[in-house]
Amino acid sequence: METLLAFAAALVALRLSGRLAARWRVRRKPELALWAAGLGAYALAAAALAWGASAGWDDRAFRAYYLFGGLLTAALLGAGSLALVGHRLAVPAVLLYAGLAAGIAISEPLASPVTGEGIPAAQEHFDLFPARLAALLGNIAGTAAVVGVALASFRRRPLGNALLLAGVSVAAAGSALSGLGEARTAAFITVAALLLYAGFAVPAGRN
Repeated sequence: METLLAFAAALVALRLSGRLAARWRVRRKPELALWAAGLGAYALAAAALAWGASAGWDDRAFRAYYLFGGLLTAALLGAGSLALVGHRLAVPAVLLYAGLAAGIAISEPLASPVTGEGIPAAQEHFDLFPARLAALLGNIAGTAAVVGVALASFRRRPLGNALLLAGVSVAAAGSALSGLGEARTAAFITVAALLLYAGFAVPAGRN
């Protein structure tokens, strides 16, 4: 069951990422590309979750889950929100961060091998610096950007921003409760991805 739910979460997030990417191809707005990348990273995190649930967690599944879920998703979504309000440095900054994050996730030595069932705890396998610190800063900055932009423009776009805030809350709850297992984490990913996509895509006239 855990594998099926995680795989379903990956498909949902990937489908929503594809819809945003299609909008970007038509409109060429950087925020759409960054939001699509953020949901795409969320989809890959869910795919790594399915990998760990089906075959047992190992170093490869853990590194993939940590990279896409722990390091990239929030940062990419936050950069999209900053790009929406005209912060031109958001794109090069997040690209630089993404390259650094990939290097950390791939090359940082693990304190102990990853084995067994259940989502591995990052503090048991990665040192605080640089891996866990990078994830902490990326998540704080990305979440603060999404929340800050949503609150600042709430009166102009109440429905879309309310959905975004709800999506961020669900995603944060899913991260905090990852110890409950793959199935529940996958459910949080699915709901958060749906809320975030709806917040990004809701037509202005519906607000």
